[in-house]
Amino acid sequence: MTTLPDRPNTALVVLDMQQGVVAEAHQRDAVVSNIAALVDRAREAGAPVVWVQHSDDRLEKGSGPWEYVPELRRREQEPVVHKSFSDAFDDTDLEQVLAAAAVGRLLVAGAQTDECIRSTIHGAFVRGYDVTLVSDAHTTEDLTEWGAPPPEQVIAHTNLYWNTMAGPAGRLRWQRQRTSRSAAEPGWLNRTDPVTCGPPAAPGVPACAGSWPVRPLP
Repeated sequence: MTTLPDRPNTALVVLDMQQGVVAEAHQRDAVVSNIAALVDRAREAGAPVVWVQHSDDRLEKGSGPWEYVPELRRREQEPVVHKSFSDAFDDTDLEQVLAAAAVGRLLVAGAQTDECIRSTIHGAFVRGYDVTLVSDAHTTEDLTEWGAPPPEQVIAHTNLYWNTMAGPAGRLRWQRQRTSRSAAEPGWLNRTDPVTCGPPAAPGVPACAGSWPVRPLP
């Protein structure tokens, strides 16, 4: 559970699903579709949806690549947090946005798995948030040319690795959503969905199966 006092609510945080970030991302269309389904369900449940948008020397604010992918549309009342570092909490107003909505639990989705996703979920965890990484709603690009594992292995290892993290705030979890579930179904995050790692992602990274209960959105 969260260690943040008087912060009972859950928010969906969508990271950096921008055209220049995910243009070459692994299973880009499937991940975008899964995130769109999460956004619909959060809205139906009345939960905050927080959009995070990155800019730096390589991703100029206001440019085409900086814009969010067209399949994901932010509503006017939904906050957007602008960042320039991997951790969405660093030098931004994300903490203030979440505090104003009494949020102590986060569902995290977006890109890129091995950079801003990893940095932000760790940043949230050490700040006392209860964090769930949605396992089929984050992605990264292929960096094997520079010695990185293939993107599917990066994603699988991230899901497996963060599932073991524990601390005073509780645990970091990874959760696969059921994309076929209706957004209008009551308590859509109040049930336990199956989580399956599948074949070993790499030598020494075992297959696994299990489930995590996910708390209902307010």
